[in-house]
Amino acid sequence: MDNSKIEQLKQALSFSPNNIPLKLLLAQSLVDGFLFDEAVIQYKEVLQVEPNNQEASFSLATIYYNKGQYSTALVILEEHVDTAASPMNHLVLFAKLCLKENDLEKAMEYYRAVLDKNPHFKDDELDKYLRELNVGVEQYDDEDEFGEYYDPNIDRPKINFEDVGGMMAVKEEIKLKIIYPLQNQDLYKAYGKKIGGGILLYGPPGCGKTHLARATAGEIQASFLSVGIHEILDMFIGQSEKNLHGLFAAARANTPSVLFFDEVDAIGASRTDMKTSGGRHLINQFLSEMDGVEESNEGLLILAATNAPWHLDAAFRRPGRFDRIIFVPPPDEEGRVSILQVLLKEKPMADVDYQSIAKNTKDFSGADLKALVDVAIEEKLTESMKSGKLHPLSTKDLLNATKKVKPSTKEWFTTAKNYALYANESGLYDDILNYLNIKK
Repeated sequence: MDNSKIEQLKQALSFSPNNIPLKLLLAQSLVDGFLFDEAVIQYKEVLQVEPNNQEASFSLATIYYNKGQYSTALVILEEHVDTAASPMNHLVLFAKLCLKENDLEKAMEYYRAVLDKNPHFKDDELDKYLRELNVGVEQYDDEDEFGEYYDPNIDRPKINFEDVGGMMAVKEEIKLKIIYPLQNQDLYKAYGKKIGGGILLYGPPGCGKTHLARATAGEIQASFLSVGIHEILDMFIGQSEKNLHGLFAAARANTPSVLFFDEVDAIGASRTDMKTSGGRHLINQFLSEMDGVEESNEGLLILAATNAPWHLDAAFRRPGRFDRIIFVPPPDEEGRVSILQVLLKEKPMADVDYQSIAKNTKDFSGADLKALVDVAIEEKLTESMKSGKLHPLSTKDLLNATKKVKPSTKEWFTTAKNYALYANESGLYDDILNYLNIKK
């Protein structure tokens, strides 16, 4: 860092405090010297004098982007960015900010503007979620058959409920909805009950919703299609709907099957919050597929997981869609014992008091328990490498690890509690209140 240059620029500014080019030069020197907070002050002063200064707005937004303050960066840049007139680096940054803020439609709009300027442009993050456009690719015709080009990855999981620690109540709910109907098909058909349907799993991150979905497919020896948002969303108008239909078509062709949507709120967000029509069209397509309007969903189970059910469009909760909404809480003490036993299976172990460790890990998610085991193993590996001997894990090692790993679920419950208390007219979030021992 050239401190002398910075000091010289500051001194020059003291004689000419409103010199905009000089302020911009100082701000860039501060950025080069990693003095970002001081640079922010200079850029803000420039924008107070010249609100439309693109260099200052872009540089300030870049600093906030790199600091992870995406909303602030978006507010600064959105007043100065235009798909036709703005420089390409401004468009790229704006597309990335929209992606970070989950405004996928706007992110696609601005990324397309980037590719209009330079069809050869590539960016790993944007390409991953918005799909890379190549030179010469033309927009798909609306009359193309839905999803005929799409070939999803169909898996047959080898794990089952025995590989999922705890969650006894959740497993029983899934058995009632899925496993028992498959085992007693004639009985269910006699009562006019369809085999299949939808289940929405919600709860804090890291509590095993995805693992449970995969185990469900393994339990009934069904095909398993795990769907990520990047497998559906496409830049081309109407193509996202075609991708979604292709996934449902593949699942219907391989029944019994489990079609699993992770972070479903990303594609099924409330339509009232959407500013443009593209997202609403995709949700309408999703609802139509779930209803089986044109094709039967017999033998198709639709599982979805979300950490934020309050962002999901209410139409998904109507009968015949996600008519079972199951809260997946952090594992209880018995569940934590089961998870620890699964995680420590076939590891070099001394006598371990699982009950003692479980008592000291209240509010830990399954992911937190895995992190705890990893910390204990890493310390034991260090000890073993120093001595040249294998040292088995003990209760003391795992208890020591509990001091270094903190439960990640508490932040989620802080948000969830507010929805359960103040946006719970239908009683949807009563399970959260029960878990927190809060009376309405």
